[in-house]
Amino acid sequence: MDVGRLGVWNVGLRLGDAKRNAEAAAELEELGYGTVWLGGGPGVAEAAPLLQATSRLVVATGILNIWDHEPEAVAEQSAALDEDHPGRFLLGLGASHSALVGDRYSRPYSAMIDYLDRLDAAGSPAGSRVLAALGPKMLAASRDRAAGAHPYLVTPEHTSRARETLGAGPLLAPEVKVVLNRDLAAARDVARGHLATYLRLPNYTSNLLRLGFSEDDVAGAGSDLLVDSVFALGDVDAVARRVTEHFDAGADHIAIQAVTPEMTDVPLADWRKLAPLATAGA
Repeated sequence: MDVGRLGVWNVGLRLGDAKRNAEAAAELEELGYGTVWLGGGPGVAEAAPLLQATSRLVVATGILNIWDHEPEAVAEQSAALDEDHPGRFLLGLGASHSALVGDRYSRPYSAMIDYLDRLDAAGSPAGSRVLAALGPKMLAASRDRAAGAHPYLVTPEHTSRARETLGAGPLLAPEVKVVLNRDLAAARDVARGHLATYLRLPNYTSNLLRLGFSEDDVAGAGSDLLVDSVFALGDVDAVARRVTEHFDAGADHIAIQAVTPEMTDVPLADWRKLAPLATAGA
C-alpha cells in the first residue's frame, strides 16, 4: 500500500458537510498528499465517501476504537472497501483510553491481541492494518501482527525508539501536530488549547515521561519545552524541519495534523501551504 510521504490527520473530514469533505479529499489528492487519516474514533464505513471521491488517495482510520466495533464486522466492512477500492483502505486500530472507554477498558494489550486473533480468523489481512502504538509491547505487536505503527503525540526521539523496536520494513507513520503561526506566543496558545485534553490521559503522559519529560512538563496544558517538542510551531520552514527530524529518525510517512482552535475544522488553507512538503524529494 502506497501511503505516500505525507498525509493529513483530521477529524473534520468525517463530520459535517459530505460535499465539502469529498471536495477537500479530491484536492488533497491533487496536492500530492498520500493518505487521509480520519481522526476521532471513526468506523470503517466513514472511509467510503472519501475513497469514492478520489482515485489514488489512501484513507485510514486513525484510530478505530477496538472497544466500539466487533472485529468480525470490521473484517467484513474492510474487505468490501478493498474490493471496491483495492489497496486504498488502511485499518488503523487502537485500544483508546480508560477515561474514554469506561468500564469496558481492561488489559488493553491483551484485548488488542485477542482482537487481532479474531480479525485473522475472519480473514482480514495483517498487511492492511496498523496499530496505534506508543510503548514497546504495542510496537512489537505492530511489527509482528500488522503492517506497522501509527504513534500519536510523539517526538522525533520516540520515532527513533519506535524504529529500533520495529526494525527495518514495517511502516512507521507518526502523527505530527502543526500550528502555522509565526507569532510563537499565539501558536503556543493554540497548541495548549489542543494539548490539555491529551495530558489528562495517562497513556500519553506515561509515554512522555518515558521520553524524559518531567511531571511539571506534562502538568496542566504542558510546559513550553513539551509544547515545542510535540508541535511544529511557526511557518512552513519550521514544519519542514520537524518533518525532516522524524524522517531522519526512521519514519516512513508523516501524518500532519494542522491544529486550529476548533478540532473539527477542515483547514484547507494550511494544507495548501504545506503541500510542497508532500512531494519533497519525489
